Amino acid sequence: MQLVSAAIDPQQAAAEPKDRVSGCSRALPEGLWETKVRLNFLSSDCFIDALAAARVPIKGAVSSSARSTERLRGHGIRVVAAEDLVSLAVYVDGADEIDSTGCMIKDGGAALTREKIVAELARQFICIVDEIKRVDVLGGFPLPVEVNAMAAPQLQRQFAAIGGSAVLRPGLLTDNGHPILDVHGLHISDPLALEADLNQWPGVVTVGLFARRRANVCLLGSASGVQTLSH
Repeated sequence: MQLVSAAIDPQQAAAEPKDRVSGCSRALPEGLWETKVRLNFLSSDCFIDALAAARVPIKGAVSSSARSTERLRGHGIRVVAAEDLVSLAVYVDGADEIDSTGCMIKDGGAALTREKIVAELARQFICIVDEIKRVDVLGGFPLPVEVNAMAAPQLQRQFAAIGGSAVLRPGLLTDNGHPILDVHGLHISDPLALEADLNQWPGVVTVGLFARRRANVCLLGSASGVQTLSH
């Protein structure tokens, strides 16, 4: 319950109507890369369960994955299609890495395209992570890139040319039916520029850099408590 109340800005909640539509994806820190899929699902499930238990007054939620949609509906929370909305009050999510400016690497859980769509709709983007996800320079966590399968070999060669090692994530297709390349070894000193560049590569569907639409607020958890960082 504390997690849910912390994820809603008190001033914004007071200023806006009590019935709201919230972007709901995953809000607890995502897991280490080797076990990312299982832990990402668990973190999403925990946030949705907490949201339902807290009885936060919302009209509904926009989900970025089929799994989250199923769990939200299981709690009786109405799932609203993103295409039916003009904007969202708030989008709550986690990250695999976040820097001091709010730029992030996402999504080890393979929902990056839909997460970018939901984030773009939100007036406020709140990222919840633990302190090990806060980094000076992005790239320690492999950069997920959703791609057209036909382009995957060529994109692997292009990433190698800029110093990255792009590995096809085995046995996985996104909810959109595409494979993901996980790019290791990048030192991303200018996330905004790299995001813009990679978006122009033929065959790239979505880049897991959230720099143009970065987090407005980071709730950073540590053993000593939660720190609120605004960007």
